[in-house]
Amino acid sequence: MKIIRTKFNKEGDMIYISHLDLQQLLQRAFRRAEIDLVHSQGFNPHPKISYGNALALGTESQGEYVDIEIEDDITVEEFLKRINEELSESNEKLEKAYLDMVQTLRYTVEAKDTYTRGHSDRVSEYSVLIGEKLGLPEDQIKTLRIGGLFHDIGKIGIPDSILLKPDKLSDDEYSQIKNHPSIGAHILGSAEIFKDIIPIVKHHHERYDGNGYPSRLKGEEIPYIARIAAVADTFDAMTSRRSYRGPIDIEHVKEEIKRCEGTQFDPQIAEVFLDILNNDYDKIKDIQEKYLSE
Repeated sequence: MKIIRTKFNKEGDMIYISHLDLQQLLQRAFRRAEIDLVHSQGFNPHPKISYGNALALGTESQGEYVDIEIEDDITVEEFLKRINEELSESNEKLEKAYLDMVQTLRYTVEAKDTYTRGHSDRVSEYSVLIGEKLGLPEDQIKTLRIGGLFHDIGKIGIPDSILLKPDKLSDDEYSQIKNHPSIGAHILGSAEIFKDIIPIVKHHHERYDGNGYPSRLKGEEIPYIARIAAVADTFDAMTSRRSYRGPIDIEHVKEEIKRCEGTQFDPQIAEVFLDILNNDYDKIKDIQEKYLSE
């Protein structure tokens, strides 16, 4: 059995070592011999490290020394590969739990407002189309996808009498509806895994000219992904059937998006979406047919 021994900071009986630190530690040990490699028979190292966010166990003390136990004849590459495989498996499990939570919360909203189901799905996919057209990296595309699904989660906190009202809302009722972005951000704010989508949830009703809500952010003060979701959200609102009107004709929708460049919408994002509407409208129709308005 090989033992890698090094010094590390210690807090009580717990020793913390990040995945990156562990990789660097092993590389130094194997390649530059800066850390002693001890061959041991029946040696029980203390404290024992498990990779990832390492946990040092036990009650006896070896000062500031940390011993990492690995198998005989294993190379650093093999050991790191094993670490990465286990971390990948853990990340997949965490992501599944995350997506399960997404679905649970979505179903809660859908139970109150059937309009939200198709709307949120379409906003999600329109946002992804825009993000891909802009050449955004995959992590931001994923944030747009999940954020679009979640953007109206705050409607959980809006009374049904207002949320489902078929007639025009009073000023007071509209003021309550305008609380849903802040409610959504509050609901998700206590969970670290939702932090990347909160800008979409909270700021998809901000306007480029600063006259939106809830924070009256202006221009580039508005998170970029929220500016994308704002265009997608408004487009779907205009092209969806409501109790008081049918879908607005696509040519009128394009005129409205063009008219609102620089006031309601980020001009660059609006132009990118207009390009999609003019040249890739089949993709829009596919999304609309996939998630029909209720």
